[in-house]
Amino acid sequence: MISTSELSEAFVEMADTLVDDFDLVDFLSNLTIRAAAVSGASAVGLMLADHVDRARFMAANNESGKLMELFQLQYAEGPCLDCIATGRPVVNADLNHADHLWPTFAPRARRAGFQSVHAFPMRLRGERIGALNLFGGSDTLFADDEVRVVQALADVATVAILQQRTIARAEEVTEQLQGALDSRIVIEQAKGALAQSADISLGEAFERLRTSARRSGRKLVDVAQLMLEEMEQGNRPPTP
Repeated sequence: MISTSELSEAFVEMADTLVDDFDLVDFLSNLTIRAAAVSGASAVGLMLADHVDRARFMAANNESGKLMELFQLQYAEGPCLDCIATGRPVVNADLNHADHLWPTFAPRARRAGFQSVHAFPMRLRGERIGALNLFGGSDTLFADDEVRVVQALADVATVAILQQRTIARAEEVTEQLQGALDSRIVIEQAKGALAQSADISLGEAFERLRTSARRSGRKLVDVAQLMLEEMEQGNRPPTP
């Protein structure tokens, strides 16, 4: 069941992020969180194609979503990769009957507790830049109008990213994506360090980093980098 209140908040929040100082990592992370809240999916992941059309993991709403995306990249199969390759959505795919499509990935997804999967293309006028992947149980199935709603979220995100690419020079586009990939590595390191130091989950550590970044008006990667530097100097990590 699509949450209309969450949907309204999602569109408003995405619009608010379309500013001059566009933070791609934070934008995509927030998109996965909002997509989960709107759709009821228990895990959401997102991949973008890089400058040579290789799919790269970029964001997830939780660790389960991240693992599902990384498994697809590891096995070179899965709904998100199919969606990026074809530009067509994967809707209401039953993982209990998907071994012929994804013989390695489908059993692994079932073992992780998922029964259904959906993938929505991020595309505009024939240009495919990525895909949004949603995982859930047997009850996470979408009617036609709900499919259109989730696709609209992916479309808005696509327009936002392509708009930023248009504004930037061609060489800066590649640098931005590479910078986002590099930033994700720093953020993952900080998330793990904070989780271990504070004895909290990885999800809670990420939320603390995001909260600190927003309160201070700094980019997520800058907060993560500062925390890692302070920990290397033997200081306790700041409490976001």
